[in-house]
Amino acid sequence: MDYSAANAGLWNVFVYLGVIAGLLLLGNVLNRKVAVVRNSLLPVSALAGFLLLIIRNTGLFDVPADTLDMITYHGIALGFIALSLRTVKDSRGGAYAFKSGALIVSTYLMQALVGLFISVVLAYTFMPGLFKASGILLPMAYGQGPGQANNVGSTYEALGFIGGRSFGLSLAAAGYLSACLVGLWYTRYLVKNKGYVIRTHDYVSGSITVDTFEDENEVPIAESVDRLSTQVALVLLTYLLTYGVTLGISSLVEAVAPGFAKTLSPLLWGFNFITGSLVAMGISGILKALRKNKVMTRQYQNNYLLNRISGLCFDLMIVAGIAAIDIGDLKGLWTPFLLMAVLGAITTYYFVKKLCYVLTPDFREESFVAMYGMLTGTISSGILLLRQIDPELKTPAADQLVIGSGTAILFGAPMLLLIGFAPQSTGMLFLTIALCALYMAVLVAYILGWRPARRKAQKSE
Repeated sequence: MDYSAANAGLWNVFVYLGVIAGLLLLGNVLNRKVAVVRNSLLPVSALAGFLLLIIRNTGLFDVPADTLDMITYHGIALGFIALSLRTVKDSRGGAYAFKSGALIVSTYLMQALVGLFISVVLAYTFMPGLFKASGILLPMAYGQGPGQANNVGSTYEALGFIGGRSFGLSLAAAGYLSACLVGLWYTRYLVKNKGYVIRTHDYVSGSITVDTFEDENEVPIAESVDRLSTQVALVLLTYLLTYGVTLGISSLVEAVAPGFAKTLSPLLWGFNFITGSLVAMGISGILKALRKNKVMTRQYQNNYLLNRISGLCFDLMIVAGIAAIDIGDLKGLWTPFLLMAVLGAITTYYFVKKLCYVLTPDFREESFVAMYGMLTGTISSGILLLRQIDPELKTPAADQLVIGSGTAILFGAPMLLLIGFAPQSTGMLFLTIALCALYMAVLVAYILGWRPARRKAQKSE
């Protein structure tokens, strides 16, 4: 075997990952040493992504688009699998978890309606050549980040939306800017008008204690297999099962209904993170049942390490997703891009604020800041904004992001079909709009029908 640099297949992937790693470290240095960068609240991974985007577009170094697509695609799936494998203790009850998931998905649907309104109006007036279903990329970009913006954008590009992938990724990048700019303004507003004390120094987490790193009855750290190896093995095995499940479903549908398979199969593979999350939840449930029935005496998942794995996967996904934007592909798409970016930020702000104030009246500002950051960026940008007014994460707002994301997978499953229906025909497009509006109304009614403060008052009586 040739071990020299001439063997591109042997070395290229590590060269590209090394460049991404170097830019992550550089972004961290800039974030710590440059006040303007630090005060912008831009996540280090997003900063590294913009740096790599500049490097690629100036010709200084080229990371192939296919490589960036691969990192983005697998990164989001592996990250969600790691999150879904964790053992979650929901101290506020299952109803709260489902309400939080409904809030997240209702925001996706609202963003879809805003995006589709813009794309449909432009397609029937000033831009007759615009892909009418392009507006549905707004919730993929703002609500779910670069991973799904890349996947759905690529799917729509194959259906005739020229520049769809870069359009979706550009919206995702705009979402990060919205999260940071609006979040920075709002946290300053809370300090000035609401009596909050913003952190003026670098946040330092406490030392890692046994309680943080190890739950009761976990596999001892001094085991023959490293604890991190066990977590990585669980994640990769789950991903293998996800591949098998997706392949099996797509093959079955293709055999039974070849016509429908053309619509469903791209969605199944594009949204493999949903399948992966469901498979991971199933595995976690099986392991929990085995421990409960004393068949298994040890807990193999380690939440601390699974969080670190998901964080790594999401960081790589964000860098690759932003860097994969091809500015040239946006030619002729600047009008819908700017309208969706601006109106998406404004409507998300008021929609999320209203629902967070109803759902979490006891920590409504923390909940809103965190949710807005996540629903225009990713969960990391939500946590970043939350730490500005709750540096030690004393409120349940951070937990709300996590448990809400888990139940949102269940509420969001019908959106798979809507994304597939929208580009098929004009009739299906308007049916998609109607179904989005109806489903959003149902979820909002579900949220407004339950108030923690009222339940608490009734218990005290």
